[in-house]
Amino acid sequence: MTQLRDAHNRQIDYLRMSVTDRCDFRCVYCMAEDMTFLPRQQVLGLEELERIARIFVGLGVKKIRLTGGEPLVRQGIVGLCERIAALPGLRELVMTTNGSQLVKLAAPLARAGVKRLNISLDSLDAAKFHAITRTGQLQQVLDGIEAARDAGFERIKLNAVVMKGRNAEEVADLVDFAIASGLDLSFIEEMPLGDVGRSRGESFCSSDEVKALIAERHTLIDSAEQSGGPARYVRLPEHPQTRIGFISPHSHNFCATCNRVRLTVEGRLLLCLGHENSIDLRALLRRHPTSAQPVIDAIHAALQRKPLRHEFSSGGEVQVLRFMNASGG
Repeated sequence: MTQLRDAHNRQIDYLRMSVTDRCDFRCVYCMAEDMTFLPRQQVLGLEELERIARIFVGLGVKKIRLTGGEPLVRQGIVGLCERIAALPGLRELVMTTNGSQLVKLAAPLARAGVKRLNISLDSLDAAKFHAITRTGQLQQVLDGIEAARDAGFERIKLNAVVMKGRNAEEVADLVDFAIASGLDLSFIEEMPLGDVGRSRGESFCSSDEVKALIAERHTLIDSAEQSGGPARYVRLPEHPQTRIGFISPHSHNFCATCNRVRLTVEGRLLLCLGHENSIDLRALLRRHPTSAQPVIDAIHAALQRKPLRHEFSSGGEVQVLRFMNASGG
């Protein structure tokens, strides 16, 4: 088996797969309020998603994360999870979700083989939560988090995108909620993807600023732990069951150790979240329905063009026209 390596000798063993660009929320950092979604014929079918997963696992990918949009609004998602989780050689199947569908789907997902969940939770205030998500109801997500805790996943992590003027003052409260719930929590710097109808520069909150807010209430100890993704972790000595992570594409970028690629739901393999360069795997899949080799050859060739790093800045300008929901959350 030929391991996937890019031109900078980084091993690629992590695939983020978007299963839909649709979502039942309209989060202000992810998409515009009035969105146009892809026509269904442009979206990969469930069989095509499974086929791509099988090809990547055969090339040494050990971790697959299913994303969206909101992956749980895709019809047939539980069955897809079951089939991907059963692929020989895959170490773990994980998912990022907004939590809105977890009351009914948490237990089926756990039974299907999803090992870990990341659940977005940007505010504990119902009005602020609704303002950030534009359509979401906080209690529905809190109930979903409780259902996930009951379902028996190996680990659950909350994700919060921190923005000044919207939820930065809740950082310490979110940490306390994670501690009380026995969950991990990652804080994410907002990324300049897509024109969301406002300047991001004025709301940008760096990971160092978030750490300072937490340190007003808790002692932080740096940790060398890795979860296979970009987060850098700290521990709270008085609460050892909770890890606090920081995903810092601007202030402390994680490009040197990048081990992942992203598949958009229309079948484009994104080599870097911060660049537009990609290859069209959908066309290859449909041109070669019975042979994986042309797809494998294209993946190997594409990885030689994977950039060394992104060029994100925190000035607020849009640097990639693609919305986050189209990139695979």
